[in-house]
Amino acid sequence: MRRTLIIIFIVTNIAVTCKAWVYPEHRDITLLAIQKLDPAHRATLDRLWALARKGYESRLSESVADVTQGITPQYLDYAAWPAIGGDHSTSAENLLHNILQTDWIMNVASIAARLKIGLDNASNRSDRINRLRDSDIRLLRADPEYVSRAGANNGHFMLARPAVNTSASDYFDTCFKQGCELNPIGTWKWFHASALLKALRLSSEVLTPDQRSALTLAALADEAFALHFLEDGFASGHVAGVWGDASQRKGTHDYYDEMGLEVTTWRGDRLVLMGDAYMRHEDAERAAETIRMSLEQFLDLTGGKIETPEFSDESETFIADTFNVSKAAHMPSRNLYPAFTPLFNVVLINTPVPGLATGLGELPRFRSEIGLFIGISPAARVSLLSGGFGIQQNIPGIVPALELGIRIGLGMEGVLNESGDGLVFLDLGWRQDGASTMKFDDEPEAKYFGSILSAIPSRDAFYARLRLPFYLIPGDLIILAPILFLASPPTVNKMIVAAGNGGLIPWQTGMVTPIGRFQFILGREIGVCVFGSGRGADAFLLPYSTVSSDESTLFSMYSTQIDFPILEYRPFRTFSSRQSASLVLQINAGLDIPGKVKVTYPADAPAPEVKTTFFIGVRLAFDWRYYFSKRKS
Repeated sequence: MRRTLIIIFIVTNIAVTCKAWVYPEHRDITLLAIQKLDPAHRATLDRLWALARKGYESRLSESVADVTQGITPQYLDYAAWPAIGGDHSTSAENLLHNILQTDWIMNVASIAARLKIGLDNASNRSDRINRLRDSDIRLLRADPEYVSRAGANNGHFMLARPAVNTSASDYFDTCFKQGCELNPIGTWKWFHASALLKALRLSSEVLTPDQRSALTLAALADEAFALHFLEDGFASGHVAGVWGDASQRKGTHDYYDEMGLEVTTWRGDRLVLMGDAYMRHEDAERAAETIRMSLEQFLDLTGGKIETPEFSDESETFIADTFNVSKAAHMPSRNLYPAFTPLFNVVLINTPVPGLATGLGELPRFRSEIGLFIGISPAARVSLLSGGFGIQQNIPGIVPALELGIRIGLGMEGVLNESGDGLVFLDLGWRQDGASTMKFDDEPEAKYFGSILSAIPSRDAFYARLRLPFYLIPGDLIILAPILFLASPPTVNKMIVAAGNGGLIPWQTGMVTPIGRFQFILGREIGVCVFGSGRGADAFLLPYSTVSSDESTLFSMYSTQIDFPILEYRPFRTFSSRQSASLVLQINAGLDIPGKVKVTYPADAPAPEVKTTFFIGVRLAFDWRYYFSKRKS
């Protein structure tokens, strides 16, 4: 029990992953922005790219924006850099390391290329979700830090406005203020400023060819990392504003990403935005225009086309910015070069105005099924048994049953996507079985006596059901999680996320279809039912073979039934602000193990020999939950 509580503690402290645009969407936005550059700016970018490629021609594409990239890219173009920033790297320096030094980043690029085709060809919502599921599972394998990196903080979410009359300049200043919660505007300003400072050095310092190449590479990395977060500011689920607990953030994010959000830019333009994995061409166009402006500022400064009075930078470093956005929850202190402020505002005035903070006028909030809950789970079931408990009772039969249980658990469905299942719960309840259709012996006359002569009579029991994801084999998290939580928290984080998305071998990942959700769950859930635990041991009849055939043995016995659900189907699922409801149909199998036999009549009769029975069946349950997630401002 102590280990189970530790696992629940670990799971509740796993960050919820709410990325903005998926990799191919980020790349499409940047690709479009580069294509929008006028010939002069494009020539400058091509020149910088050629400098940056020196020594890395085997990793970086010849073209700064490779429109011919296939599903197995051999090189990375600059359009891919913002896609790698933020979600697959923690700083501009780390971005460069991953792009130039790692092998797994090429796998990530290939997965993203396949996801782009999959999303373009998705025929319906469930098809889109399943393609995202497959992509996320592959990304988890290719990039082990994928989830922990993206969910470390709220840096991908726009800050909510504190008041309806908040001005653009006040909002932009607040987003960069020391101690402010990490956010896309502040993060873009930080790394864009670093890129601009390096651009000024490129235009003003006398550098050796190697120094110029290294500084160009670092400057491009700073700008690419900045662009990732500026692009995030155009995803509808991230514009709604961030406040509330993990359930609210995740639920609101997912709702507006799919359903869209009407917004106004700080400049006054009205538009509708979509979000992650639902990007339309008009969404990419809108974001690309602003990305183009950011790029042009960087390119103009490298050529000395923007006057910057009193510029003085004594830095001699040639590396990209090292600010780690995954380790910081708040903006650190930094003095910006004053001449940059007007440049920032020219770009940011085109970004969407985020929603208001909690209170009057706030955008409607939605919750996902994340957090502690209590619920009820009534169920009806029908089982086909291999026979009775007697050695010679081998005629199969059917047993109906009703259940009523109280459930307490932790909802973690869809932490990564809708196909995930990190559900943990414990059911405690009561069960009533009807009498079996097979009789206590095979005499034809027995059928006329109804259920009184059933091989297994009507009986009741208390039961418990436990559901817990596993990484490789059932129950492994109970043993490994407490140990790894102390020895290597990142490792247990990865294991639990993987377990919630089908396991190391993702054979238990949910399959979303237009008619409902299917999932193979063998080993993920177990039920134990102790018959005789309510009103005492159950009474059974068996033919008494040592005397005349018209006599029988009456005995009492406890039994323990173990139930293993195999396949689960949820035809529908509804979720309000705190409650969820769904039907669950399970195909299950198991065994009923007899306990100690006590003969009642005849008193001197030897105890009959009994055997374990086996069954397969179906269970239809109603799953209702009430979540205890607290509303936070």
